[in-house]
Amino acid sequence: MRISITEFISLDGVVQAPGGPEEDTDGGFAHGGWSHPYFDAEVLGGAFDAGMRNADALLFGRRTWQTMAGAWPERAGDPFADRMNSIKKYVVSSTLTDADLTWNNTTLIPGADAVARVRELRAAEGGDLAMMGSPTLVRTLIQEGLVDELQLIVMPVLLGGGKSIFPADGGRRPLELVSTTTAKTGAQVCVFRPVTAPGQPTGGIGEGVAVRARTS
Repeated sequence: MRISITEFISLDGVVQAPGGPEEDTDGGFAHGGWSHPYFDAEVLGGAFDAGMRNADALLFGRRTWQTMAGAWPERAGDPFADRMNSIKKYVVSSTLTDADLTWNNTTLIPGADAVARVRELRAAEGGDLAMMGSPTLVRTLIQEGLVDELQLIVMPVLLGGGKSIFPADGGRRPLELVSTTTAKTGAQVCVFRPVTAPGQPTGGIGEGVAVRARTS
C-alpha cells in the first residue's frame, strides 16, 4: 500500500487545528478553523474526493481520529461521509482501547508498535493508505521514510507558530513537485513525491536521510 498524506498547511508550515476553534488548542493555539476562508469546493474538495477514491484504508493519530469519529457518523447519507464511515480505518494510540473504537471499521495500532505496523501495511498489496491531520504521526513517518506522497493544501496565511509535520532533525529530504492546482481562494494543492538519488533504492520521503542526520 502506498502511504499518501493530505494536509491543510499555512505558508509558515503550520497544520494545527484547521477545522475548528476547539480542534487542538495545545500550546495555546488560538487560530483554530483558519482554513475555512480559503476552502474551495471544486479544487480542494476535488482533491479530497480523488484521495478517497484511491484509498483502501485510512490511518490516523488519536486526536484526529477522535475528531473524525465525533463528526462523520452524524453525516451519513452524504456519499463522501458514507465512504468515510465504511472504509477500513487504523488509529495509532497509546491510550485508546478496543472498547473506545466506536467508529465503524476501526482497528487499533498500539503506539509502541506504530512504525513496525505501518511498515507492514505499506508492504502489503492494495491501494493507498491515506492520512490527514495527525501531525505527530505524520512527522514520525516522514522521519522513517514511510511516506510515498505528500499533498499539501497551502493556504495564503501566516499563523505565527503551531504544530508542523516536518522533522527538525537536520535531515535533507529532496522532493519532486508532481502537480499544482490553484483555487480561486488563493489556496494551492501541491503534490510532492520523494526523489530517489541515482543508485539508491526507491523509498518514501526521507528514507535513510533521517538516520544519517542522527548519526553524523
